[in-house]
Amino acid sequence: MICAEDNENRRPFGLTLLTGLYLFFFLLSISTYGNPFPFLGTIYQNAPAKMLVFFDSLICIYLFIGICKRQTLTWYLLLGYNLFEIINTIVNLIYIPPQEIAKLVNASVDQNALTVNNIAAALAILLLSQFIYRNKRYFNNPDKFLF
Repeated sequence: MICAEDNENRRPFGLTLLTGLYLFFFLLSISTYGNPFPFLGTIYQNAPAKMLVFFDSLICIYLFIGICKRQTLTWYLLLGYNLFEIINTIVNLIYIPPQEIAKLVNASVDQNALTVNNIAAALAILLLSQFIYRNKRYFNNPDKFLF
């Protein structure tokens, strides 16, 4: 039988899925190390791209650990990071021409598919942010530091 106190401390399934999702985001981010990196309308290569990927990976691992620890500060950082990702996606879509992407990948890039995929990704992040916003009550650890 589960007592009421144990039930309050149990991790909700949605929070477990969110933790796994941000672990996946971390792995996805770190796997792009060494590749060109689009950031705020410019495609960076070599050392600048590696630095951007490194910092993005650090942010993702911080968010992952913060979700695991249910840190209140992480709730705010998640919403801020997701908002920034949406803005970055839209800015990249507007300012990076498909021809520049095609030149980097040595293949043709369909403008419509690129637009649809980027808008779908931004909408998915927006829905994820709505889920995070509605579940603030689960981020109840007031500690300011992860460790």
